[in-house]
Amino acid sequence: MTDEHVGELTRLWNEEWGETFPMRDRLLVQNVLHDPNVLTAGTRVAIDEDNGQIAGYVVAKLWQDDIGGLDFGRETGWIHSLLVASSYRNRGLGSELLSLAESALRSEGVRHINLGNDFHRRVFPGVPETCDASGWLEKRGYVRQSAVVDLYREYSNEQPVSLPEYANVTFRLLKAEEEEQLNAFMRHCFPGWLYQTLQYWQRGGDGREFVVCEKDGDIIGFCRINDSHSPLLAQNVYWSPLFAEELGGIGPLGIDERYRGLGYGLAIVQAGVHFLQGRNIRHMVIDTTQYVDFYGKLGFRTWRSYMRYRKQV
Repeated sequence: MTDEHVGELTRLWNEEWGETFPMRDRLLVQNVLHDPNVLTAGTRVAIDEDNGQIAGYVVAKLWQDDIGGLDFGRETGWIHSLLVASSYRNRGLGSELLSLAESALRSEGVRHINLGNDFHRRVFPGVPETCDASGWLEKRGYVRQSAVVDLYREYSNEQPVSLPEYANVTFRLLKAEEEEQLNAFMRHCFPGWLYQTLQYWQRGGDGREFVVCEKDGDIIGFCRINDSHSPLLAQNVYWSPLFAEELGGIGPLGIDERYRGLGYGLAIVQAGVHFLQGRNIRHMVIDTTQYVDFYGKLGFRTWRSYMRYRKQV
């Protein structure tokens, strides 16, 4: 797969998925061609030799980045995406593409393969419920794990959300000069989210995408907020072409475990809504969660559903 395939890949995706998951060149390039974790040997396009048309493609990933001295190991690999055009199905192309990707991952020592849910620049957190491929996948050794959902809420202009108020606690946007402070907090409290935070700064982030919860001068919590101006398109704004107006995204988020149980978690989500409203954003998505009841307290409801699959190699 190379840069020259981008336009055709976007067209193919939108023919199959465009009504529910509209693809853009920017998103495909970001998540595939510019992701340092893509495994080139397992990332292929299938081309019809008669007409030069792309009939399908597969993208494989495993940990290869060297940013920040992080190391997530190489025992887990991902099938980022696998798609065959409807007119080319039932010919074995999907099986062949999947086999090529799996073989490339095995040759790198991968022991577990996940469908989607890859590092940061994933396209899906699992297999969309609208994709009727469960039997096909299970025949090839993939086992269901757990379901996750995306949530959505539309706010009217008459529903302003205020900043939460707690004694000795402040909810505010991060400042650009607080990069090291945020990185230290992530490294200590949420090392699993440090990777995407480092990539955020690497791509020119200035802090506007982070709401922080501050107590006595220390960061004790964070909430990521996203829109079309963010340096990296985040999962919760991928499908913004479905909306006539700007789409905002909320998450991930977390509170230092020493301060949990005090209501700060829901409060920082409320703060995220507040700051997105300040950017004239009414449509908001929270992606990849199982906490439907928690976010339901703020009126968010299930929008998209996915099933995670894993295969032991």
